[in-house]
Amino acid sequence: MSKRIFITATNTDIGKTYTTILLLQELASRGLRVGVIKPIETGVVNGYYPDGEELLSCIKELNPECKDLELKDIVPISHKLPAAPFVANDAKALDIQKIDTCVAKLENLCDVLLFEGAGGLFVPLDKEYMIIDLIEVYQCDALLVTHCSLGCINDTLLSKKALDDAKIKNTVAFNCRTNDESFKEISKPYFDAINFKVMRVDEDIDKICDVVYNF
Repeated sequence: MSKRIFITATNTDIGKTYTTILLLQELASRGLRVGVIKPIETGVVNGYYPDGEELLSCIKELNPECKDLELKDIVPISHKLPAAPFVANDAKALDIQKIDTCVAKLENLCDVLLFEGAGGLFVPLDKEYMIIDLIEVYQCDALLVTHCSLGCINDTLLSKKALDDAKIKNTVAFNCRTNDESFKEISKPYFDAINFKVMRVDEDIDKICDVVYNF
């Protein structure tokens, strides 16, 4: 089995795809064959996968063994409605076999397989599964992507506690955007005070890679 890392976040639109691509590039630069799967993507309209197409293009460029893959190979389940999969799929049961099939195919092509989640940890997939459950089912370590704007202390600690309580090995990465200049003044002092390591996606992807892959 390849090394499995699940990129999740404190909410939607936090920067999971951006972080996943940077991590794929960093891992590939270290000589590893990289693969990626986004088990479920919503908001897929007229055959356009906003996240899936970026991810597929990335691994085709980084791993020659992935050059013949199609979108269905890395996004096994998709829905038109941009909502939680439970809602977008009319509360039908998750077809986890579709995900299993793609994972098996991808792991024949890569040394490390990144999973990209949808939304945050408690996004419902059906009546049984939430995103956090997929992390456990596929025995992944987790990379929690959080934001840097006001409220990130609460959001980060809540999501990290959920991962810790589930005994999922996890690392936190802060995705600071251009309008987050206040982070160093408003939120970072607390993280520093409790010795909470702050690694920024844009500045520290090499350090993040060291931790999540255990180099």
